[in-house]
Amino acid sequence: MRIATFTHAGTRHVGQVSADGQQVTPFQLTPDEARRGALTLVEVLSAGGVLPPLAGQPLPLESVRLEAPIPLPRRNLWCVGRNYHAHAKELAASVFKNNAANPQEWPIVFTKVPECVVGPTDPVSLPGPAVSEQIDYEAELAVVIGRGGKNIRRDDAMGHVFGYTIVNDVTARDVQMRHQQWDMGKSFDTFCPMGPWLVTADELDGTRTRVRCWVNGELRQDGPTENMIFDIPTLIETVSRGITLYPGDVIATGTPAGVGMGFSPPRYILPGDVIRIEIDGIGSIENRFA
Repeated sequence: MRIATFTHAGTRHVGQVSADGQQVTPFQLTPDEARRGALTLVEVLSAGGVLPPLAGQPLPLESVRLEAPIPLPRRNLWCVGRNYHAHAKELAASVFKNNAANPQEWPIVFTKVPECVVGPTDPVSLPGPAVSEQIDYEAELAVVIGRGGKNIRRDDAMGHVFGYTIVNDVTARDVQMRHQQWDMGKSFDTFCPMGPWLVTADELDGTRTRVRCWVNGELRQDGPTENMIFDIPTLIETVSRGITLYPGDVIATGTPAGVGMGFSPPRYILPGDVIRIEIDGIGSIENRFA
């Protein structure tokens, strides 16, 4: 099932996307329930409840404005750094060479504030040269937790996955390096485009899909999730060590090689650039940077 959060006639709804991706039918939700997007349904289903009934006629997808499937995350998004072999290699000679974690031992984990989430076609705001001149893109598969838990065993981890979506982990590289801790350079307003919808785990195996990214039509990133250094079960086990995960928590699983910082010279985002990210089995998001 594909669950979309969208606006129609000025009102936010949550709906089920048709198999052909051409229509969306709203669920019967109160305005407060719809305000939280797909998170409402994740919580209901994870607690053993049932989906609310569909309400009204299917709407053509082109007649609605898609929003982030979880527009108001309950807390910071969990994110993983340098989690594809080729990406770790491309940054090994960069400014990160002196603070690289051992990729054979532990994942690099940081967070992005929930307020940076925007929709799959929303503009992304460049902060201006006084704040940062090194804005980069990172195409990522994001895992949405269903059943919560703490100290989740790797062997049990996939049973805690509700589904998947796409995020662009937009990054201010100079700010990231300046503060050494990554959260500030990752959390600027609009720095987490998400969408186009949430695909449930029964329809997609996130451990075997493909992440691609185009900048102004040029293919920059193309990597299978099988090339992750730490796979999805390991990431869930790691993030839940001593920390309770809740339904709707988001874990961005890392980006393949081809980020702007990895080029020589680096190729950072410029005003007017359009970044398109596509993941097999989910769909695509496309955002203009302004």
